[in-house]
Amino acid sequence: MSIIERSAAEPAVARLDAATALPLINVAGNELWLFDSSMPLIEAMAEDIRNAKSRIWMESYIIADDAAGRAIADALIERAAAGIDVRLIYDAIGSLSTPQAYFDRLTAAGVQIHAFHSIRANLWRFPFLEVLNRRNHRKLLVIDDRLAYFGGMNIVDQRGIVTAADAKAHHLPASAGWRDLHARLSGPKQAEIAAEFERLWDWKHLGRKARRTPWPIKEMLSDHQREAIYCFASRPMRKTRRVARVFVPLIRRARREIIASMAYFIPIGPVLRELLRARRRGVRVRVVVPGDSDVRAVHWATRHLCKLLLAHGIQIYERQQFMLHSKVMVIDDEWTVMGSSNLDPRSLRLNLEFIAVIRSRAMAAAATAFCHHEIAHSRRIRLSENRNRPWWQRIRDRLAWSIRRWL
Repeated sequence: MSIIERSAAEPAVARLDAATALPLINVAGNELWLFDSSMPLIEAMAEDIRNAKSRIWMESYIIADDAAGRAIADALIERAAAGIDVRLIYDAIGSLSTPQAYFDRLTAAGVQIHAFHSIRANLWRFPFLEVLNRRNHRKLLVIDDRLAYFGGMNIVDQRGIVTAADAKAHHLPASAGWRDLHARLSGPKQAEIAAEFERLWDWKHLGRKARRTPWPIKEMLSDHQREAIYCFASRPMRKTRRVARVFVPLIRRARREIIASMAYFIPIGPVLRELLRARRRGVRVRVVVPGDSDVRAVHWATRHLCKLLLAHGIQIYERQQFMLHSKVMVIDDEWTVMGSSNLDPRSLRLNLEFIAVIRSRAMAAAATAFCHHEIAHSRRIRLSENRNRPWWQRIRDRLAWSIRRWL
């Protein structure tokens, strides 16, 4: 019996709380399982990896040398020894604290590895800092021709990690979040996710650029299809391949409600304008952000932006107790956007990201339930409170906002 099948009886399953399991969701011939905590996800991944028959392609911003990282490494090594095509792309800066011995062990076992934009490999590229600042923030796993994982979770054991201080005490990256959302997909869309991995692998590891198909923006916005999944892999060096091109038209068509849970929330440019316009036409907008962020400057910049958002009637909630690392938005109980992209300048303009737009009321209901759970454990920020911050906090937050494009 698989970990997924044991969901009704054991804790190795995506849960909103101790009593409620997230449902299996069917969308246009695809089956989706949702996870909101790391170890059930890692257990499911490891089991699926061990059952792989032909290929295992993995991509992650952070792979830590902890219980989660070692469980995945053991599974990858086992299948590589069986002669399966095993590939791994990790971000060189995101995984900077992971010892090289971890990756050497995988390489020795036959796993093909690529470190995205490492300092050594890009030292002579111009402009060096611009190249180094462009990170691979995607989190994907492709298994055979049947399964794919995508979402916001890194390969990190997050048990006992409640705040950024906890992450530091466990010698983990500060971005090791706790509350997050990830999906396991089985169905025809798996081929598109596999193709996105292969394109990046051929480009960065083999030096071959593959032709990309146009983004299905018009098809996504069409009223002819009622249920569908659309995949978008950003390539921010090209303006036509930035995730803002997905968020903007979806926010623009909102008529009733937008609810979002975002680890880093500093919307800029057209995304910010569309959120404000949505509120002016009567759309209820609620956003959950971390109460204790691992990136303090982002938290301060968000606090400065809150004055504008609150004045327009946008409701802001700060998640208490646990770190918030999720990246999900639900629009009009019909559209769900989830993946690796935050609503901040880094995701919107710099990083490589992967998001899925899921048009399904069942999926929207599950994602909304996740956001409601976050709101129930959050503190609502009031405009009067924001305006009455001490003068030094207002100055600090304004300075953070002034460098928002570099955060």
